[in-house]
Amino acid sequence: MLTFTQLKPPNIDVAVTFTLALTAEERTRSRHRFETEDGIVFLHLPRGTVLHDGDILQEEIHSSLIRITAKPELVLTAFAQTPLLLLRAAYHLGNRHVPVEITPIYLRLSSDSVLRAMLEQLGLEVKEEILPFQPELGAYGQHHHAH
Repeated sequence: MLTFTQLKPPNIDVAVTFTLALTAEERTRSRHRFETEDGIVFLHLPRGTVLHDGDILQEEIHSSLIRITAKPELVLTAFAQTPLLLLRAAYHLGNRHVPVEITPIYLRLSSDSVLRAMLEQLGLEVKEEILPFQPELGAYGQHHHAH
């Protein structure tokens, strides 16, 4: 079992032992046990740590390194005809405390039939996809480095 305790900044040139693909929700678990093809991995990071695609973790004893990647997962991607409509949808999702990935052209959230119906009722086009999901951390979320 490998225990990873140190977070390093992303660096595509660093040689890693293996890559650990995690969903958006799994990347919020600072202390968790994962079973992988390479064995058991235990994360023991400072509480509140949120991992991002590309982050590097260092193992405490052997200094092994792993790279975190955003695992593709079932999501809804919502598009609006106008920026105001996209903002209105973001407001309604935020009012429900839904984790949302926000861009200038779409909103992305975990697949949910009730939220899909709400977005469609607001007039957005919604597609179900399997993609990496990288939601905003929120105003009070810990953000250890920019991506």
